[in-house]
Amino acid sequence: MTDSIGEKIIPFELALKLADAAVFAENSRHLRNIEVAVLRGSWLGQKYDQIAVESGYAPEYIKHDVGPKLWHILSSSLGEKVSKNNLMAVLAQRAIHEEDTETRGLRDAGIEEHWDRRNIDEILCASPHLPTPLEAPFGLVALDSTFYVERPPAESRCYEEITRSGALIRIKAPSQMGKTSLMVRILAHAKKQNFDSEDGLEVHTVALSLQQADRAVFTDLDRFLRWFCASITRKLHLPHRVEDYWSETFGSKSNCTAYFEDCLLPDINGILVLALDQLDEVFLHPEIADDFFTLLRSWYEEAAYGDSGNPLWQNLRLIIIHSTEVYIPLDINKSPFNVGLAIELQAFTTEQVFSLLSCYGLNLSESEVSELMQLVAGHPYLVQQAFYHLARHDLTLNQLVQMAATDAGIYSNHLHRHLRNLQEHPQLAAAYNQVLKSSQSVEMEQLLGFKLHSMGLVTLRGNQVAISCELYRRYFGRAMTVDK
Repeated sequence: MTDSIGEKIIPFELALKLADAAVFAENSRHLRNIEVAVLRGSWLGQKYDQIAVESGYAPEYIKHDVGPKLWHILSSSLGEKVSKNNLMAVLAQRAIHEEDTETRGLRDAGIEEHWDRRNIDEILCASPHLPTPLEAPFGLVALDSTFYVERPPAESRCYEEITRSGALIRIKAPSQMGKTSLMVRILAHAKKQNFDSEDGLEVHTVALSLQQADRAVFTDLDRFLRWFCASITRKLHLPHRVEDYWSETFGSKSNCTAYFEDCLLPDINGILVLALDQLDEVFLHPEIADDFFTLLRSWYEEAAYGDSGNPLWQNLRLIIIHSTEVYIPLDINKSPFNVGLAIELQAFTTEQVFSLLSCYGLNLSESEVSELMQLVAGHPYLVQQAFYHLARHDLTLNQLVQMAATDAGIYSNHLHRHLRNLQEHPQLAAAYNQVLKSSQSVEMEQLLGFKLHSMGLVTLRGNQVAISCELYRRYFGRAMTVDK
């Protein structure tokens, strides 16, 4: 939907500024990404389920948590009851009030001739108490965010691939590199496509994080696959029929396949784009990993059989997301990690950093950007953190760089989290110490190297690893020495 009643009253951008300014004035915080997504969806007349799909969250979370809390905070901030139904009217009235306030101020200043030809949007954009909302750089970057940085050709290749029958996309990158943000964009792009114009098949998207499963679920393949099928069924809002398709006569993989083939895919009668996030959770459980990954590969091959197989499998498109290299032994002919489209997200380039810089309204010189790049090596999360705090005027770039590797710096929580992980795994800490002490790449046991890389602490260079950025060298070089 590109237009709505709300847009005809006032532009959404203005409504967002009004809402954000009111919340900030009352609560000293800006609207969060997910709150902005719900606000925009409501403004466009979308139902919570649609908002959830496009923002990559569970419908129950949007419907029973984010939505009610958003209307409550808007009601208290705007001084009158706000709901999904009266949102447009309340903010339009607020816009008129703000226009009148600005009008009186300009007239009192003797510059009436400068405002009477401006529309309300131009007047309010110039208002000093309505700043462009900054987004705290935590979690995924919302679909409508201006702070998302594309890393060509990753996005275009994924958008093209997901339109293919039986597609499989593999996205790999260390922690906090933007994998989930890319995933929700692929799902949104898929949702907008008409894959089969003749049959008019509807596109259904499901994002399932393996971190949502209880630890006990991973102890047994049968239990894991039942959870897997039930979770997807719930997200598709279909009746729970897992037990009807589970038979002791057949194995767990056969039961799971039958459930997709005879229940899920026929019931939706359309395209199912299934995104599996945090797949690394399965790597930790070899007792189920081999069978589960073999199952995914078999579904991919079923789609490739064309007329000789069940054509329903061509309606399943898979996106699998993981942080580390695959370190469990898998038969090359049964692995899903050597087929389909492979995407490995890289750090931001200098050009991409400059692009993000303009989104934050910052003006740094080439030498200043170079200094920041030397510190964080283009790591998306670390760059976003820096620009967010600079845009808020929390500190200068010089102060940021000087304090970055200390407990008083903006990265302290991020660094503490990594330090705790290393302290809890002495073997990993000892391996990382080797890297810190060397000015060159070092060779280490493969599994340890993969785990450090998944955390983003090292870069892989063939069979060797190297420290991933100067920030980590400074902080952990000191912190791990003190810890001893």
